[in-house]
Amino acid sequence: MNPEIVAVLGLVAIFAISMSRGINMGAVGLVTAFVLGVTYYDLEVDDIVGGFPGNLFVTLVGVTFLFGIARANGTVDLMVSGAVAMVRGRTALIPWVFFGLAAIITGVGAVSAATNAILVPVALAFAYRYRINPLLLGLSVLNGTNAGGFSPISVYFSIVDGVLKQNDIAVSPGPVFALTFVTNLLLNLVAFWLLGGRELVRRGRESADERPENGGGVSTTTRVDTRWGVMQLLTIGSVVALVVLALTLSLDVGFMALTAAVVLAAIRPQDSSDAMAHIGWNTVLLIGGMVTYIGMLQTAGVIEDLAQTVSTISVPLVAALTILFIAGVVSAFASTNAMFVVLVPLAAPLLLGGELGMLGFVVALCVAASAVDSSPFSTGGALVIANGEEQDRDRLFRGLMFWGASMIVVAPLFAWLAFVVLWP
Repeated sequence: MNPEIVAVLGLVAIFAISMSRGINMGAVGLVTAFVLGVTYYDLEVDDIVGGFPGNLFVTLVGVTFLFGIARANGTVDLMVSGAVAMVRGRTALIPWVFFGLAAIITGVGAVSAATNAILVPVALAFAYRYRINPLLLGLSVLNGTNAGGFSPISVYFSIVDGVLKQNDIAVSPGPVFALTFVTNLLLNLVAFWLLGGRELVRRGRESADERPENGGGVSTTTRVDTRWGVMQLLTIGSVVALVVLALTLSLDVGFMALTAAVVLAAIRPQDSSDAMAHIGWNTVLLIGGMVTYIGMLQTAGVIEDLAQTVSTISVPLVAALTILFIAGVVSAFASTNAMFVVLVPLAAPLLLGGELGMLGFVVALCVAASAVDSSPFSTGGALVIANGEEQDRDRLFRGLMFWGASMIVVAPLFAWLAFVVLWP
């Protein structure tokens, strides 16, 4: 049987078994990667295990542990109160504050994983404190990260531009940044409209030093302590140091967060047990297993073979749409940067031959490959789930699954129509 068909059937089997039997999808993904990798793709176990995302594991554990301690010692409450005071209690502005912060941080050169690791835990704290849909705030960070992800000095654009230049193609960075930014802004407007933004606008202002109780209906309020103690100052200092070091020295966010969490736990051990409960171990297994499966397919050459079939398509517009869909599907599970490296050379003959508009296709590829970073199998999506309250994690997973699956279809098709077919 065709290796690409076997890969798709394996993915279908993972979803079917997990959903019908209630088994963690990551566990099923690891087993499927092992069975197909060894028996069909003739890989060694070390090759399969090598696909496990060790960096993602450290990032998820380190970030959720650190912000678990920040929750336990009251630092998160103080951070949220101060930030809401800055927007004068207008909760409808909060999603856009996080969208803007994410765009700025990524736009000045931070890797997207670092931006998401810094902002997602704080955004989810806002969501629970002020009864905002946590999925809305999570998507606001992820969309903002993508909005800033293609600035002229960003990591994403540097990779795309480098691969283009290797194939003797040059594009102007300004239009690429402007068009990708506007597209992600529109995506966030849709999320805001669908996930409770209208209710936030109607709600108006809320006091920064009062917290609604009982989740939904507000019958009482409790005064939040706004005094900063030694542990809160140490914690906020650790978070600030993490942000500064990540942006200036490009140090690994996961290991820095884990180091800070361990130091804080050693200083005040009573916070450690509460913080450990915030680590999303089920999420770690879920994401690790699925990424390992896709990594096994990449090691076996399946992804590259699938991409190479595009070169046999004789109609340029159809070839472009196929490339965009491949970018969306694979980037939902694997590295967005890797997709740029694999797919840009395949499109080079079409671009150099004048069969496709150069700027339009580059923008379309950037949108198609990055919009799906909101899937639950991406680093950002995984952080949203892991930082949700335990009772909400299944709901967040389903929400991100729906949104991510929609982006796999909608983002490539919209980008193709807007920037390849209709772009002058």
